[in-house]
Amino acid sequence: MDKETIRMVKAYMESQMDESDGAHGKEHVYRVLHHAREIARTQPEADRDVLTLACLLHDIGRREQAENPQLCHAQVGAEKAAAFLREKGFPAGQIQRVCDCIRTHRYRKETPPATIEAKILFDADKLDVCGAMGMARTLLYNGRWGEPVYTRLENGHISDGRGDSAPSFFQEYTYKLEKMYDRFFTRRGRELAEERRQIAADFYIHLLREAREADGMPSD
Repeated sequence: MDKETIRMVKAYMESQMDESDGAHGKEHVYRVLHHAREIARTQPEADRDVLTLACLLHDIGRREQAENPQLCHAQVGAEKAAAFLREKGFPAGQIQRVCDCIRTHRYRKETPPATIEAKILFDADKLDVCGAMGMARTLLYNGRWGEPVYTRLENGHISDGRGDSAPSFFQEYTYKLEKMYDRFFTRRGRELAEERRQIAADFYIHLLREAREADGMPSD
């Protein structure tokens, strides 16, 4: 793909972003593209054009999901990407491969990614939920929807999030974030994620400790 085509796709992507969602704005997209290119260095069979398009367009359905939570941003994004790429004259086969990547990139999804490009996008997207960046993005996203850092148990003590049904940062960490590191499809993705695992764990441990100490509870 030439630079002008990439600029055109970037401009469309940025026009579709919901920048009130600080966790899923254009900067997230560009980090995902960076991660994908790093992973792809170890996967020479991956189609770089398909991967670049899929990375740039993977979250263009976020605005619609925010407006209607019953929608899946991955499905909406795939449909929007297909329409955009068809309008711009991209080959049908390439459009299908890009949309397959977008449709299967979501963590909470029954259909796992099948192609190498889809697996790389999945891993690159999940890398941005790991480590310090992942903690920051999760807190941003929770705050947007008014979700607290923690909730309390029936006895009044601060919950560590495990087994909670009510949303909070601690619940999201124990339900999803700490398990993320075992969900990668590529070896390079797993390696990059593993470098960030302890950073995230330490943040959770210290935040829980500080909250409980301020509440007069034992730290562990």
